[in-house]
Amino acid sequence: MSTINPKAQALLDAQIKFIEVQLGQKQTIIDEFMGFFEWLTQQKVGDLWRHPQVYALLQQQILNTKASTSLITLIEQHIALALDHPDNVSTKIEAVLDVNTIDEIAQYIASKTEHRKTLIKQLVNNSAYVELMTNIVQQSIKDFMDNAMLTKKVPGMGSLMKVGKSVLERASDNSLDDNLRNYLHKNFPKISSLSERLINQYLDDDKVYHLQAKFWHSIKVAPLSAVKNYILIEDLPHTVGLGHKIWDHLRQTEYLQEQVSAGVAHWIDIHQNDTFAKVLADINVDQDLLRSELADLCLPIIEKLVNDGYLSDRIRFYLMQFYASDEVNAILHD
Repeated sequence: MSTINPKAQALLDAQIKFIEVQLGQKQTIIDEFMGFFEWLTQQKVGDLWRHPQVYALLQQQILNTKASTSLITLIEQHIALALDHPDNVSTKIEAVLDVNTIDEIAQYIASKTEHRKTLIKQLVNNSAYVELMTNIVQQSIKDFMDNAMLTKKVPGMGSLMKVGKSVLERASDNSLDDNLRNYLHKNFPKISSLSERLINQYLDDDKVYHLQAKFWHSIKVAPLSAVKNYILIEDLPHTVGLGHKIWDHLRQTEYLQEQVSAGVAHWIDIHQNDTFAKVLADINVDQDLLRSELADLCLPIIEKLVNDGYLSDRIRFYLMQFYASDEVNAILHD
């Protein structure tokens, strides 16, 4: 590259001045931005985006990047702000949840009879449920023995039973409790089967629906601030931290990597022949509104680039190399 020719320098200066005048007119910037937006929305997704590029972006920015401490703190702050908002005190739950939608949800849940039966079967056959029911039945029998109505109605019977129990406990060293527990455990399949049948009889579709309706009526007039009884603001650093730990592990698993990759591939496949305008319409984004909002957001940035001289400096940088090139010098010397 040779030294810039005086004529080339004059051309460069004139060209830069012309560009600055054009960009100094706000309407020019608006027209160029709108033109670019129109061009972009008419492009097909498959012509601009490919699965490897999109997935690589998501993988690097989301899956491979650990959430920063400032982001976690920001999440805590926004949740706390939402929980502690003054309007929560005066706003009732029914004001933010549509009763018709709640009723539709209740009917939907109540209609899932087979799902409910499957869940009940899994519940009553769970070892924790077996242990809980064994303890309840055992304690109920003991309470009955201690407080049976018979002991209160028959003179002397209460004393007799207490003496009998005392003798049994001394003689067997609490073997009564052990024998009772062993008996219940051995016969629990029968108890479990009976429990399953009774629960299913009680929780029929109509009962499940009315239980939900009853619950809704019990909470609908409560203020939103009642949520703070269950989600404590002072616990947010711990609970949000736990959520972050779950995400931090999940994002590194091969499972999520494959899920994201498959999701991107599916999206690209079904939209590759669609224009961005159609994609925006499919996800219920108003193209005209988006154009206007992006203009409001981006135009001030572009205007500042122009007013600060940054855009002119970058244009001058590249045009200087052009006008100092041997090709231009050869043209000007002809």
